[in-house]
Amino acid sequence: MTEKTPGRALPVMDDRPTQARMPAPQQPVSLPGLGRIIAVSSGKGGVGKSTIATNLAVALARGGSRVGLMDADVYGPNVPRMMGVNTPPAVLNEKIVPLEAHGVKVISLGFLIERDQPAIWRGPIVMKIVNQFLRDVAWGTLDYLVVDMPPGTGDAQLSLVQATNVSGALIVTTPQEVSVGDALRGVKMFERVNTPVIGIIENMSWLECPHCGKPTAIFGSGGGERLAKEVGLTLLGQVPLVPRVMEGADRGVPIVVSDPDSSAAKAIIAIAEKVRTAMVVKKG
Repeated sequence: MTEKTPGRALPVMDDRPTQARMPAPQQPVSLPGLGRIIAVSSGKGGVGKSTIATNLAVALARGGSRVGLMDADVYGPNVPRMMGVNTPPAVLNEKIVPLEAHGVKVISLGFLIERDQPAIWRGPIVMKIVNQFLRDVAWGTLDYLVVDMPPGTGDAQLSLVQATNVSGALIVTTPQEVSVGDALRGVKMFERVNTPVIGIIENMSWLECPHCGKPTAIFGSGGGERLAKEVGLTLLGQVPLVPRVMEGADRGVPIVVSDPDSSAAKAIIAIAEKVRTAMVVKKG
C-alpha cells in the first residue's frame, strides 16, 4: 500500500475532453456502506444550514453512531471551519481519506482548494464532485452520512438524488416568511424527485439574551410551524439564536460539544434523536 498527500488541487478536474469522461449514472445506485444518507437543505442562504448539519452530525456521533459529514456546498464550503479541520486529505489505494473531527469523518471541497479560489463551475462539474465524494472517499462503514447541501434547488441536490438513494431530507428555515417561502420550494423539489422529507427545522427561532435568557423573536415567529402544517410534515425542533453557536462555529467547536447544556445544543440533540427514530421507523 502506498500513501501520499496531494496538494490543494481539485482531483475531479482534468484535461480530458468532455465526451471522454465517464458520465454520472442517471439511476440512483445503492451505497449500503454509507448507511442512511440525510440531506440537510434550505431554500435560501443565511439560515444556519451548515451549523445545523455540523451539529446534527456530531450529535448523532456522540449518541454512539458511526457518522460521516459530506460538505456538498461546493460554492461556500464552510464545514472545514465549523468542524475545526482543514488540511489536504491523504489518498490511500486511490481513495480519499476523510479527515476526522469530534468523532465524525469529514470531507469537503474546502480541503482540496485554496481558501480564495472561487467555485465557478457548471452543473457537470458539480455532479462529478458529488459523485466523487460519495464513491471515492474511504468512508468505511457508516450508520449515517449527513450531507450539507448548498442553498436552493440546483445542481448539487439533483446530483445527489440521481447518484444514490437518499434516505431523507431535512429542510432548515428561519421563522421569517421570506425564508419559509423558499423552504417550501425546497420541500416540493425533494418530493418531486421522490425523496422523503423527514421534517422541518426552524433555526434562529428567537434571540436568547446571554445575560438573562429572555427570548426576542427578531425574525418573527411561527414560520417553521406554519410551513410544517402546510406541507403535512413534522416540525422537528426550534433552535434559538445564541451567540455561543456563532463563536463555536468560528472556533471549529460545535455547540453540542462546547456547551451541550445550552438551550441551542439541547434543541439540536433532541432533533438528532427524532431523526434517528425516523430513520429506524423508515427502515422497519
